[in-house]
Amino acid sequence: MRITIGKKWRILGGLGGLILAFVLVVVGVVVATRFHDGPLAIIAGGPFETGEWQRGSEEPDWAFLREYPTIEFQLLDPARSRTTYVMEHEGRIFIPSRYMNTIRGKLWKHWPTEAEEDGRAILRVDGKLYERQLVRIQEPEIVSGVLAERSRKYGNSPAALLELVTSGDLWLFELRPRTSPR
Repeated sequence: MRITIGKKWRILGGLGGLILAFVLVVVGVVVATRFHDGPLAIIAGGPFETGEWQRGSEEPDWAFLREYPTIEFQLLDPARSRTTYVMEHEGRIFIPSRYMNTIRGKLWKHWPTEAEEDGRAILRVDGKLYERQLVRIQEPEIVSGVLAERSRKYGNSPAALLELVTSGDLWLFELRPRTSPR
């Protein structure tokens, strides 16, 4: 069986059409998610529209998050939400951002630098909303305990994770209480 030049072009054109359709669907999903109430898995979403505000004077006991694999958070500026790992250590909660020194990280992860500029955020867990302030931490005495918890939950040795923090490839943020208005 011999394929003519015309058939080759039709096959390539069909394949190109399938690739283009796939790319358009992916772009459409990413754009549509920006208007969604929260993120969809690893795709950043729009601002939270649902949830019950928890505005008490006492800080919650975050121990219940020890076994939660992920949580959702939203920065206020820009108002986009994401899903991320969460670590609870000594009653405080932390989130990581990895791949900060990679091309992938530079193209995909803008939220850590945005959080350094304006760390006002909202945490959403089990339909409850908490006002938080994201503060990047680098103090060795805090980092070591947080990395031990990250290692317990998600793998990697604490020493390897510490090297990632030291090199700037892994950033850690504490989600502190925020008392200023939204």
